[in-house]
Amino acid sequence: MSTAKDIGRIWDIIEGADVGMLTTAYERGLRARPLQLRPDRAAGTIWFVTDARSGKINEVEAEHDVCLVVTDSDRNIYLSLTARAQSVRDLAKAAEIWRKTDDMWWDGPSDPDVRLLRVVPLVAELWDGPSTKAAAIYEMGKALLTGAEPALGENRKSTVEMR
Repeated sequence: MSTAKDIGRIWDIIEGADVGMLTTAYERGLRARPLQLRPDRAAGTIWFVTDARSGKINEVEAEHDVCLVVTDSDRNIYLSLTARAQSVRDLAKAAEIWRKTDDMWWDGPSDPDVRLLRVVPLVAELWDGPSTKAAAIYEMGKALLTGAEPALGENRKSTVEMR
């Protein structure tokens, strides 16, 4: 069972990242692509701005289960989220989460090609290693000298109940 601390740590990581790799299913297997994260911790939702003409819209409408991966290699943090996704046309929400960089692809949040993906995390799996690469190198060197296992981090799996 997850604790509030576990769930808080997961949201801290999501909010600290700019981009995540979203994996969807399609007729030939799985497909992953980078998307800019728009997390809403209070709602337990991660939003993405995307294009109505993109393949991911059809993929999400056919299969709502997705995987979202967020990494911070500088801090050796690797987070995998099993989630449920939904394609949404919501002009108010699009305006709320709109960023200036989105103007490079669309004519504002009311552009008819703008779609939102609403992603609700269900299960999070976190690999949380030493805080720096130097610490990892130190642990590997220590293990070579002592024969002990390197302390490279822990794999924590927390169930995130969003309701």
